[in-house]
Amino acid sequence: MESGLSSLLSVSIDFETSHLFFPTIISWLLVILFIAVLVTKTVPFLAAVKRGERTLPIFGESMDGLRFFGTLALLVAYFYLMAVVGNMFPYTGYGFLFVSMGFVLLMALMYMHEWTKKALVTAVITAIVAPSLAWFILAKLFQITLP
Repeated sequence: MESGLSSLLSVSIDFETSHLFFPTIISWLLVILFIAVLVTKTVPFLAAVKRGERTLPIFGESMDGLRFFGTLALLVAYFYLMAVVGNMFPYTGYGFLFVSMGFVLLMALMYMHEWTKKALVTAVITAIVAPSLAWFILAKLFQITLP
């Protein structure tokens, strides 16, 4: 009786593949959510296009080139600068922290339609608080190495 209970309570971990457990779950959840979005949003949209009520966004609508190419440029700069700044402060996560603050602020400013004092203060506070909170949780609480 004792050996049966102890075998139920024992845990063996295969360290060769244990790091793949959560990414596999997250990947499948993302696939399921993607399919759900396709079914609930894309199918009705395409039916409206077929009826002539809507048009495809790539035809007949203007593109905001500044925001589109600005976003692409900021993304490239974000990943490049994160490594550069991270190398200045190795194993501290300051590369993630400082570059994320600038990235969030510049993205907010680029997509802000009206530059009021309230909107600017909100963007600055968000650019400081959100990356700081993420950095604290990831680097300090969970001790995950950040660039």
